[in-house]
Amino acid sequence: MAPDRGARQLNDDAIPEISSRESEDTLTDLRKASTEEDVEDDEISAVGEAQKFLAHQAEQAQNFTLRGVLVGLAIGVVICFSNTYFGLQTGWVSGMTMPAALIGFAFFKTIAKHIELPFTPVENVLVQTVAGAVGTMPLGCGFVGVMPALNYLLKPEENGPLSLPAGKLILWSLGICFFGVVFAVPLRKEVIIREKLKFPSGTATALVISVLHGDGDDAKIARHECGLEVARRRSADILRSRSRSHDVLRRSSSLSGVLRDGAENFRAVPTMSNGSADYMEERNDSDHKSDWKAKIRLLTMAFGVSAIYTLSSYFIPQLHHVPVFGLPLAKDWLWTLNPSPAYVGQGIIMGPATTLHMLLGAIIGWGILSPLAKNRGWASGPVDDWTSGSKGWIVASHSKRRVEKDELPEMDAPPEHLVANRVVLGLLVLSIAFCVLAIRVVFGPLVPYYAIFLSLVLALLLSIMGVRAQGETDINPVSGISKLTQLVFALVISGSNPNAVTINLLAGAISESGALQAGDMMQDLKTGHLLGASPKAQFYGQVIGSAVGAVVSAGVYKLYTSVYKVPGGMFQVPTGYVWIFTARLVTGKGLPHMAWQWALGAGCFFALTTALRIRGQGKWWQAWIPGGIAVAVGV
Repeated sequence: MAPDRGARQLNDDAIPEISSRESEDTLTDLRKASTEEDVEDDEISAVGEAQKFLAHQAEQAQNFTLRGVLVGLAIGVVICFSNTYFGLQTGWVSGMTMPAALIGFAFFKTIAKHIELPFTPVENVLVQTVAGAVGTMPLGCGFVGVMPALNYLLKPEENGPLSLPAGKLILWSLGICFFGVVFAVPLRKEVIIREKLKFPSGTATALVISVLHGDGDDAKIARHECGLEVARRRSADILRSRSRSHDVLRRSSSLSGVLRDGAENFRAVPTMSNGSADYMEERNDSDHKSDWKAKIRLLTMAFGVSAIYTLSSYFIPQLHHVPVFGLPLAKDWLWTLNPSPAYVGQGIIMGPATTLHMLLGAIIGWGILSPLAKNRGWASGPVDDWTSGSKGWIVASHSKRRVEKDELPEMDAPPEHLVANRVVLGLLVLSIAFCVLAIRVVFGPLVPYYAIFLSLVLALLLSIMGVRAQGETDINPVSGISKLTQLVFALVISGSNPNAVTINLLAGAISESGALQAGDMMQDLKTGHLLGASPKAQFYGQVIGSAVGAVVSAGVYKLYTSVYKVPGGMFQVPTGYVWIFTARLVTGKGLPHMAWQWALGAGCFFALTTALRIRGQGKWWQAWIPGGIAVAVGV
């Protein structure tokens, strides 16, 4: 390959001869300064490329389509049935955003020849956003916990049980399904753009979508803009090392340009001819297709292993609780291991710092606090008992939060693709007013206005904690958040009030709903941010999905409870029992002994660690300071 004719060519004679140590040092300093300048220029270039990538993706017409919304709703209804079924059985639900993205991709791939606009990654983001919003409503509207407790577990002396017709169930669901979604929008700027929290499931979903769409037109854009690598560089979700990014940038820019070799002298680097460039482009296309097929095979294998484990653990529940420390410790102290591939994947994405903090929390909670509480008589019952055991005692004493910031560039979608502040404010006021009206219509004077407003304020404040926890650990502690609200209402509503238990349950349900919606919205926004989807399109997709999910989940709940006995052999509603036990505990017996003292001490300690982590930003020791949220999840 010959150098460009216009390039300035220099031979070795053109370089000043080094005749002294001083000259050599001077030239070394000049080269170092030049290298640092190159790195800075490369970093600015990377920021510009990432911003162009975001703008290009957000402008695509596929960001919000009717077909995408309809497919997302259809997938979400299936997830809703599944989540209601397993939620009534185990209390566990899943947003299933990755399966939704896979199903959406498979559907549009099948009909690709019959549609005009191609199915792109940003449209897949819309599909999984809508599907997730519909699918999580059984938990968000309380149909796997609070409603069974109200409908079947309330005692007559507690003015129960409360039997609500389908119309009131739907109104209740619609009333509490919006305010959390709206409130999540202003949080996006802080936790995704500025602090760049990981949101492991959202990041993993973005990677899956990127792999699935690797052979389309968007793959060319991804290759030109380094695809998710640009997103990773700017968001610090997968690759946090700047030096690695700089190395990649220097290698990619070394095919053409000029290497500085002093203050004024430089040597030209030959560039490719057109023929060679075409050959390399074809070769890159071929390599990319092969790489895409390999990733699909790896993805299929990973899902296969996870599916086999999940199916096996259903028939062999012991797989969830492997007694690695021996049967006595497993039985008496619940010291077991859950080798779920899902947890392994979350740990890989979260990184060693957060997972080590979670391990520290598990050791503190179950290796120290649990035996201590039992031996001191603070929680004298069985360890796994929610009322008198150390499990319930720990839940009452381990709520903390922390704040962490990053210094990487702040890049976002174009302003026209963001939800305007005035829209957010207006919708927040409307959603709160509608929530108050719906609860008042459904339950009448049983729940006073001040209790509704207080529960909404707590829901908004605690949803911030839930969003941060989900961003750092991939776990949204909605159950713990609802229990905190129940504790607060135990102080506000007198235990002598005949409706105290009912009010306590409803207040906790509102907090849980707000935290769940905000966390779910933020996971989806993280996926969209990494792939350049329009946040505005995602927001309206989430609102549509939440509305449909509220209606569908109420119908599915009515269907299951009319066919099966609740509680019964099929649906034992364990979460309903947790709710009712907690409400009775806090309204009748108060907090477990010594619980509030430990909660206060833990809060003060982790307030100090938060200050240290902020102070040590960028220092080598910062990662070794435990974060409150990660430790709390581990506990």
